[in-house]
Amino acid sequence: MNDLTPFLAIDNLTVEYPLAGGRKVHAVTDFTAHVRRGETLGLVGESGCGKSSAARAVMQLPRPTGGQVTLDGQALTGLRGQALQKARRRFQMIFQDPIASLNPRMTVREIVSAPLDIAGIGTRAERDERVAAMLEKVGLNADQAMERRPHEFSGGQCQRISIARALVLEPDLLVCDEAVSALDVSVQAQVLNLLETLKRDLGLTMLFISHDLAVVKHVSDRVAVMYLGRLCELADAETIYTAPRHPYTRTLLSAVPEPDPDAPPRAVSMVPGELPSPVNPPSGCPFRTRCPRASDTCAATMPPLEEMAPGQFVACHHPHDGAGISA
Repeated sequence: MNDLTPFLAIDNLTVEYPLAGGRKVHAVTDFTAHVRRGETLGLVGESGCGKSSAARAVMQLPRPTGGQVTLDGQALTGLRGQALQKARRRFQMIFQDPIASLNPRMTVREIVSAPLDIAGIGTRAERDERVAAMLEKVGLNADQAMERRPHEFSGGQCQRISIARALVLEPDLLVCDEAVSALDVSVQAQVLNLLETLKRDLGLTMLFISHDLAVVKHVSDRVAVMYLGRLCELADAETIYTAPRHPYTRTLLSAVPEPDPDAPPRAVSMVPGELPSPVNPPSGCPFRTRCPRASDTCAATMPPLEEMAPGQFVACHHPHDGAGISA
């Protein structure tokens, strides 16, 4: 995982939210991942595992409690004020709810032009030309869309507007936080294909966050699996889906329904029980309370993230042999 020249380096990222009485929500703990230029890293896990907190920490919204985020050699966590504002031109984010993320009082022209206005790029005419070109690139008719407001568009169209706003500054890194989860399946496919085309045409590096494993497999080069704020497994997409080693990764994959009504349901190998609280996480391995392979060692010590196979990193005291989820 120690690439010689990672474009995005996330090292020991920690995000904590304070609560009354001195308690803390441990949203993300010691998360490390390196992303190569032009690569898409998928980040998966069940709701509440810390995916969005990790994404916002990468964006410095808010700043992480600990750790380091470096983009193309520049340490983002050390930037302040105008230096951070200038650096943000290089990394942009698409949010989960396409309608809520757009100001209902602004026209599409104003929404997509806002990043250019803030950055002070070009004249008004040049900005309008750039906005129109980006709207056309994401599949919207600029002449029809520019003066309309978000409530006049469908959810899929609103997400296209959000993508146009994120890309109008021509960033290098695009962070997609559940970018298609609020859309219908047919619209999801259109937006995913659009993102793939834009990635190829614009040379984007992407951090793609989703709880939908099928979506992540479609768009990702490598996949990172999170559980209760910690990284469980990291490998290329093909390896994650065909030869997972962490028990939690295998559990997630076994829960994916087969698109065959005659196929027997897969057995989900997980101890019944509730997801532990991030306010008071278990000692040792966070998955041990739900893991059928848990032992006393799992309760005593946190398993280190180790390379079990070329390019496959797993944090588990008792990993599987990688024979596939049916084995």
